[in-house]
Amino acid sequence: MTSVRTATRRRATSESSVELDIDLDGTGKSSIHTTVPFFDHMLTAFAKHSLTDLSVRASGDTDIDVHHTVEDVSIVLGQAISDALGDKAGISRYGDALVPLDEALAQAVVDISGRPYLVHSGEPAGFEHHLIGGHFTGSMVRHCFEAIAFNAGLTVHVTLLAGRDPHHIAEAEFKAFARAFRQAKAIDPLVEGVPSTKGAL
Repeated sequence: MTSVRTATRRRATSESSVELDIDLDGTGKSSIHTTVPFFDHMLTAFAKHSLTDLSVRASGDTDIDVHHTVEDVSIVLGQAISDALGDKAGISRYGDALVPLDEALAQAVVDISGRPYLVHSGEPAGFEHHLIGGHFTGSMVRHCFEAIAFNAGLTVHVTLLAGRDPHHIAEAEFKAFARAFRQAKAIDPLVEGVPSTKGAL
């Protein structure tokens, strides 16, 4: 590996304030404080299972809704991932994972393609309206993946294959995404340059 794959990003609006530091070649250490407890839980799981060191400090108008804070943190996380990936030389590029959590089973496939795209399917009817932990709506799971994928330049497919409990569903999806991203961002010693016939990602 020829460069340090780290990034720092800051974002401040009338709706939220976000400070984020990332190291793609970490060990999964995290310090997450977004004022949205379930989201902290999901980001901690992402860091642990993707072997990404992640520090997040965020606050926002959660007295109105958690939407702005969660969305803005996800945007900043995607931007930081893009920054830290640099020219993407030597990466594996593709990753896939199948992760169970009790009755839930989620699959994620990631391509560090430079082409933002999200396909997200399989969640049961009504999941998007469920309050997980009393504050985090199920609809925010897809919204997180959208914001990360579009700001990091990732093609992401997330499919829920089974699941009943909303907490388990969300956590299985985040862990599957993390595991797939871990494979995709990994440095492959057999790869020379950028893994694309175009010469750029």
